[in-house]
Amino acid sequence: MTQERSKQTDPEDPVELLRALLRYDTTNPPGNEGPCIGFLAQRFERAGLKTTVRAKDRNRPNLIARLPGRGEAPPLLLYGHVDVVPAKGQRWRHPPFEAVESDGYLWGRGALDMKSGVAMMASAVLRAAGRGVVPAGDVLFAALSDEEAGGYFGARYLVEEHPEDFAGVRYAIGEFGGFPLWIGGQRFYLVQVSEKQPCWIEGRLTGPAGHGALPMRGGAMANLGRVLTRLDRRRLPVHITPTTRRMVKALAEGLSPGKRIALRRLLSPHWTDTVLKALGQTGRAFEPLFRNTVNATIVRAGDKPNVIPSEILLGLDVRLLPGFAPDDLYAELRTILGGINLCYEVKLYDQAVEVGDLGLFDLLGDALREQDPGAIPIPYMLPGSTDARFFSALGIQSYGFTPMRLPAGFSFFDTIHAADERIPMDAVRFGADTIYRLIERYPG
Repeated sequence: MTQERSKQTDPEDPVELLRALLRYDTTNPPGNEGPCIGFLAQRFERAGLKTTVRAKDRNRPNLIARLPGRGEAPPLLLYGHVDVVPAKGQRWRHPPFEAVESDGYLWGRGALDMKSGVAMMASAVLRAAGRGVVPAGDVLFAALSDEEAGGYFGARYLVEEHPEDFAGVRYAIGEFGGFPLWIGGQRFYLVQVSEKQPCWIEGRLTGPAGHGALPMRGGAMANLGRVLTRLDRRRLPVHITPTTRRMVKALAEGLSPGKRIALRRLLSPHWTDTVLKALGQTGRAFEPLFRNTVNATIVRAGDKPNVIPSEILLGLDVRLLPGFAPDDLYAELRTILGGINLCYEVKLYDQAVEVGDLGLFDLLGDALREQDPGAIPIPYMLPGSTDARFFSALGIQSYGFTPMRLPAGFSFFDTIHAADERIPMDAVRFGADTIYRLIERYPG
C-alpha cells in the first residue's frame, strides 16, 4: 500500500514527497531504510540523474544523486537522514506512520527530524533538474541511514569507506537550522554553524552486596540517589564559545537598545543564568549552548529482588561544547559530585568543529531573505549532534539549513522526538523554495 501511494506523488512537490516518506517505518533500531531509500532512488533515476547506492548492510543503504553543474565551483552537498527514533510508548493524536494531514500540518514520526528536510532537498534538486538548471558546480544529494544511532551504516560508513564520492566538496547543508526564533517581535533565523559533541559515558558505582531483608546504609543504591539528585539540582560551569558569542551579538543587533544591553549580559558568566531564566522558553533552549550537559538515561543494577547489588551501571548522555574533551567533563563533575566515587568509561565520543570563516553563511542568509524579507539570519550552535561531524573530517564546512517558516509559539525542540511530531505544510514548501534558490545562486 505504501509503495502504491508513493508512485502517485508529484516528483517535485515537497509536501507529497514528505507524505510518502513519512509512511515508511524507518524506526532505528532496526532502521530498515531500504524501501525508503529505494523510493527516492527511483525518483532521481526517473529525472535522469546519476544515482549511486552504497551499503554496509543491504537493508540499510545510502543514496547519492548528482545534478551536473558547469564546473565553475566546487560541488555542493545536500544531505539528510531517513531513519527516525521510536514512537512506541508515546500517545499520538494521529498514528505516527500514516502521514495524516490535519490543521494545516502533516503529522508523523520524522516530520521534523528529518524527513521534511530530505523532502525539501529532494524536491529542490528534482525541480532544478526538471527545469534544466545547470548550477555553477555539481549538486550532490545524499539520503542517509542510521543517523539516530551513530551513523555506522550511514555517514560514518560513507566518509570512512567511500570518501571519493565527496571529492572536491567544500560546502554542505544538512540538519538543523533555518527556522525562526521570535524575540522582541523580530524573526531571527538560526543557521547552524556548529554543534555539540556527542559523548556517551557509562558510570560505575560500587558498594557492599547483601541480603534484601537486612538494612543497607551508604551502599551503591544510596550513592546512585545522591548522583541523580546532584545532577538534577546543580549545573556545570558556564563557557562562552566563539559561535555562541557570534550568535548573541547578532541577536542583540536586531533588538532595541534596552533589550540589546540585557541580552549581551549573556556573555558575562556571572549574569548568564539570570538572563537565561528571564528569557523563559527561549532561555531554556539556549541554556545548553553555554555549558557542557549531562543527563542520566540508563540504569542497570541487580538480578534478584532479594539481593542488594554491589554494582550499578549508569548511562550518561553527555554533550560537550566544541574544544572540550571527556577529561574536562570529569573535572567538572567532580566539583558537583563531591566525594562520590563514580568511575567512568567512554562508550562513544565524536569530535565536532565550529565552522571558521562562515564562507556560505551570507548566501544562505540571502536565500532566506528572498523568501522572507523580514528574516534576520544568525549563526547558531546546535545543542545536539548530526552527521556534520563526519563530513567535517573531509574538510567540508557543513551548515544546518532546513528552512522552515514556523508560526510564533511553535516549539521546534519540544516537538522533535516527541509524540505528535508535525510540521506545517507551508513550512515544507518554504524550505523547498529556499533550497531551490540556493541551488540557482550557488556559490553566490
